[in-house]
Amino acid sequence: MATDLANSTSDQLEISCQSCGAKLVLESHLRSTLCPYCASPSIVSRPPSANRPSPTFLVGFVVDHEHATKAVKNWVAGSHMFARSDFKAAVPELTRGVYLPAYLYGAVANTRYSASIGENYTETETYTTTDSKGKRVTRTRTVTKTEWRPLAGNHCCYVVDVIVSASKGVTNAALEAVEPFDLRALRRYADSFISGWLAEEPSRTQDDCFQMAHDETVAKVGAMLKNFMPGDSHSNLQYQTDLSHEVIDLVLLPIWTYAVRYAEDRPPVQILVNGQTGRVAGKVPVSAAKVTFAVVGVLLLIGILVLLFMAAQG
Repeated sequence: MATDLANSTSDQLEISCQSCGAKLVLESHLRSTLCPYCASPSIVSRPPSANRPSPTFLVGFVVDHEHATKAVKNWVAGSHMFARSDFKAAVPELTRGVYLPAYLYGAVANTRYSASIGENYTETETYTTTDSKGKRVTRTRTVTKTEWRPLAGNHCCYVVDVIVSASKGVTNAALEAVEPFDLRALRRYADSFISGWLAEEPSRTQDDCFQMAHDETVAKVGAMLKNFMPGDSHSNLQYQTDLSHEVIDLVLLPIWTYAVRYAEDRPPVQILVNGQTGRVAGKVPVSAAKVTFAVVGVLLLIGILVLLFMAAQG
């Protein structure tokens, strides 16, 4: 149920539970909470602002708590060979399931580009060598060569479904690591969707998110152009992209967040689970000792191989 904005400070809001009347303190970056006395959900109705607009769309949770926790445990236990042993043995702690704010961006991209395009062709050439009996012989071989020619033109396309994190608690790179989301499941936002869940308000400004989305879109266009280039190869690709008809909407995405505490002197590792697909991602702490042993082992192996080669030559 929605709750009107009550007394507030810069960091906290005081609201009344609409079921039991208890006074609740809600962190200002959250949009919803549960009453600890009667478990009734409360959703704060704030007037929208430039940096805290009302959500336009939402992607609902599909993966439940049990499956998310199992996926995280398997991910931690199966992390790569250089992961710290105490990390692989740690038990992940559920922080929360939250509707994370992000901005969904789209634009029309018009790009002027130039590049050198390489076309391969083959030629037969004659060369002289020494055969197994020490005699000089003349042979032929087929070689591949490349003819280069300049190319310039215009490329126009739609770039849609660019997502950037609007939360300072989750970096854009961390959110990208658990993408993609199936945006065919987008729903027009309504308070009823987040009832009983935590929902976070944007903590990054819309201008900052707009710039991140803009830069990511230009990078996507560059990747498209590399695949768009004709010929067998290309080099010196240069391009200038102009974006128009830009749209950006606030969307809430389902995320399970976990913390893995593996050492008293180290901060916990944040692990995210895509609440729609179950994809898990996070930074794995690397064991310096394991890396050192691996490097030493490789150097020893190289040394042994060199000694064996020298012995065989002698």
